[in-house]
This record gives sequence, structure tokens and C-alpha cells, in this order.
Amino acid sequence: MTDATALALTEPYAIRAVGLGVRFRRNRRGRRSFKDLLAGRRRRTRPNEFWALRDVSIEVRPGEAIGVVGRNGQGKSTLLKLVAGVMIPDEGRVEVTGGVAPLIEITGGFVDDLTVRDNVYLTAGLHGMTRAQIDAKFDEIIAFADIGDFLDTPYKHLSSGMKVRIAFAVISQLEEPIILVDEVLAVGDKKFREKCYRRIDELLAGGRTLFFVSHNERDLRRFCTRGLYLDKGTLVLDGPIDDVLDRYNADNGTS
Repeated sequence: MTDATALALTEPYAIRAVGLGVRFRRNRRGRRSFKDLLAGRRRRTRPNEFWALRDVSIEVRPGEAIGVVGRNGQGKSTLLKLVAGVMIPDEGRVEVTGGVAPLIEITGGFVDDLTVRDNVYLTAGLHGMTRAQIDAKFDEIIAFADIGDFLDTPYKHLSSGMKVRIAFAVISQLEEPIILVDEVLAVGDKKFREKCYRRIDELLAGGRTLFFVSHNERDLRRFCTRGLYLDKGTLVLDGPIDDVLDRYNADNGTS
């Protein structure tokens, strides 16, 4: 039994979010005052502010595969960042049981002047893998990325597609119970996407929980059983993925 499967049998929720809200300022030069930080939850929004996410509550069971649907700029990536813990909500709270493997902003954390080899060890180490674990997985990571000829090349000299391949290869080896995927499969050639599909299938078969953001309806139907439809930062519908996609398509005039 994998650690992820054991977790699914003992923990009621992998992710629980209650009343999540994130507020941004349109003017980057603007700064929040100390008074703003201590203000109540329902402080009136100022003219130069907007809510990227507002009053979103969800509960995700271990082993569920959730597809997050919505047009660009509707809060999908913001929700994943809250779950990943790289963003703090202005309202509400989010609780995550176990660790997270974040396939979001996938090449973030890689250092341009370091070689591919050094970046593998650095990035995997930052995500909690020990040197011995990285040594044991290293050949598999490089084989998955199909980047062996460039091991000692500075990362900055790789193409964007190669950067994504090595990043996915590293992050998908993490043994965390929750996987966050944000448009990763939209990058790269068909052969590599098929590799990614097979890897995600393996992770789901092992009992992992999937939070998946994509504009590709075929991918959403392939991996997900449940969907969340976000519009203007609010949760419009939480239900079976087919129902959510049908509603999204109806609202946006697509078929």
C-alpha cells in the first residue's frame, strides 16, 4: 500500500477551503497600510482593488481528481497557489493534509547559471528530497526528460520546451499525496505530453489527489471525475466534471 493510499483511508479531507478570498490592487505602486492588514473581512473594496477570488469553499477527499474550469483571469491559478501555500488569503482559510507537489509556474526556482545536473539536485532538494533519494531517482528523471546530452549545460541555454521537460520530470517524482497541475500539459511536443499523461495516470492509480487546471476539455474529461467552475473569482458550480464542462460551455457559447 502506498503512503498516498494509506492517507486516503485515514484522513477525511485532502484539501478544505472555507470562505477563501484574495484581493489585488490594479495599481502596482499601491501599498496596503497597517490599518488595511487589521481591517475586518468585509471591508469595502476600494476603486483600485478587485477580488481575484471571493467566498470560495470546497472540500476534497484523498484520491479525488478535480478539474478547475474557467476563462482566463477568473481565479483558477490563484486557487492553486493558495492550496500550494505560496499565497496567503485575505479572507478565509485553506487546510491541506499532507504535502503538495506543485506543477504550477513549473520552471520557477531553477537557477539560470547552474547546470541541468545541479538544478535537479537543487530543486528536488528544495522540495524535500534527500541527496540519497535524488541519487536513486536521478537517472529516471533524466530519462523522462530525455535531456541527457545537456546535463552539464547551463539551464539558461535550454529551450523553453526543454526547461519544462526537466521541471516536470523532477516535480512528478515527489512522493507527495496532492498534485497541483496548472496548464503544464499545454507545453511541449505530442510525444512528451503522452509521457506526462502516462505519469499522471500512474500517480492517480497510486491514490494521489489531483487538482488540475486546463483549458483542454479532453484532458479534463480524461483525468478528472469532479469539476469546479470559477467565474469572476466565485465558485459557480461544483459537481461531476461532465456537468461542469457542459455548464461552462453553455455559459461561454462553446460546444
